Formats: sequence, C-alpha cells, structure tokens
Amino acid sequence: MISGEKRLGVAPSTVDDCLPAPAWAYMLRCADGSLYSGWTSDLARRLKAHNGGAHGARYTRSHGGGTLAYAQRFDTKSQAMHREAELKRLPKAEKEALAARWLAGSRVTLRPAGPDDAPAVNRLYCWYVQHSTATFQYGCPTVEETRADICGVWQHAPYLVAESADGRLMGYACAHPWHTREAFAWDVETTVYCSPDAVAQGVGRRLYTALLTVLKAQGYYNAIALVARPNPASAAFHRALGFARVGCEPRTGYKFGRWLDLDTWVLPLCPKTDAPAPVVLTPPAEVLADALHQANRD
Repeated sequence: MISGEKRLGVAPSTVDDCLPAPAWAYMLRCADGSLYSGWTSDLARRLKAHNGGAHGARYTRSHGGGTLAYAQRFDTKSQAMHREAELKRLPKAEKEALAARWLAGSRVTLRPAGPDDAPAVNRLYCWYVQHSTATFQYGCPTVEETRADICGVWQHAPYLVAESADGRLMGYACAHPWHTREAFAWDVETTVYCSPDAVAQGVGRRLYTALLTVLKAQGYYNAIALVARPNPASAAFHRALGFARVGCEPRTGYKFGRWLDLDTWVLPLCPKTDAPAPVVLTPPAEVLADALHQANRD
C-alpha cells in the first residue's frame, strides 16, 4: 500500500564525508645503498616519482631511485613532517637499524582468513569506506557482519588475508557470487583490498594470483571486477593480471559529492565448453595449499 506520506531514500554523500588523507614519513634505499628520507600524502605516487617520475627528489634522481626501506603512517601532515625531520637527524647506523627492523616486520605471509580476522578486516574495509571511492558503501559494516561475510564466502570461494611478520593485516582478497540466479553460477566477483601501508610489496598481486588459481580449480569460468573511475592504479593492476575492460556504467554511483563511473573488468578462467560442469563449492584443499605456498615464495 502506498500512503500519502513522502518518503526519502538515502542522503547523498558529500565531500565533507571523506576523511582527510593520511601522511607518511619514509626512507628509500637508493641504488647506491644510501638512504633518503621524506614525507608524502600519497606513498605509492611518491615512490613512482622517485623512480623515474617527473617530480622525484633531486637526491633520488642523482642516486638512482630507490626501494622502500621504511614507512610510518600519521594522521596529519605536520606529524609526518616532524618524523621526517627526526629521520634526517638520525646517525646512519640508527637509520640502518630502523630500516632493518621495518623490513623484518613487514615481511608478508598469505593464509586463509578465519572468523578471528574479522576485526582487522573490518578496520581495513572501513578505511576505504571513509577515505575512498573504491567502494560505493557509505557506512561501515559491523565486525559481526564482517565475520559473517568471511564465513559465508568460504561456502563457495576462498577468503585470503596477507599478514605482516609483526601481525598487521596488509590486505585481503575474496570472491562473491556475481548474481544469485542459477545461470550465473559460473561467475564470481573478485575483491582485493590492501592496507594503505602495503605499497610496492606486491601484496595485491600475490593475493589475487592465489585467489584466481583456486577459483579456476573450482570450475568458475569468469572472474569479474568492478572498478570505480578514476582509478588508474587499479585499472593497470587488473590489466597486468589479464583482465580486460568490457564496459563502463557512466555516472552510476554518487559519493563524496561527485558522480562516478564504474568499469567492468573480466578475466576468463576456463575455456568455454558447451555444457560446464558444476562448480566445486568447497575450495580444494590441496590447490589452496599449493597456491598459498607459491604466493609465500614470491
């Protein structure tokens, strides 16, 4: 029954709903072995600039670029700049010790996710909800909703996490049914989220490669990824893994005060057959173990 009362849907997200971007203090290991210290509000972009971009530091251009040797995230630019100044004052021996500790603590291992991972997975996903248009969700799910999602995904696909040696969640990857109607049973929507600190370590590639290996063994035919535009890093990431962009829904989502396009990327996992076999809903244990073993060797 339709009443005369005027009802309204969800209020649009505004630019003020987007939380301020964090900032990082970092060190690079240059090609000649020296350490360069800096700060940035976009760690991935700054690393790219240092390694051949147009706006890299004069020091890194003259010393051959570099690889990440240390990074620490802060809530504000001033905190990161203060830490940068501290790093620059450190004696070389202390810088080397700090870099060694950071490297040891940042080594990443992939493993199956379990219910106890829900709080960390929830915090990471909520970071993207509040800071990014990578997800079109406005509000954060609860930890219990995340726990239920982890358990639910395992009913038909893997749910993988990447964990650093010092216990931080560096990323996760999973897959959900593309649609609930039966004819879509061979299609899955793939998802990967990496910690903002997981830069230039191949975490997303390792997670996705392991996930796709298992999905193929289960008998899924198409892995489908939805990528909001603009997101050139995600587009390049999916293209490098063999996905092809097959379509775009223009101005289909509204978040943080602007309309967003949504690209659809598809990766065929298996050659098409006249009649596909039913998907094996339980991820094969041996294939999962082998995929994780290979990912942890990288």
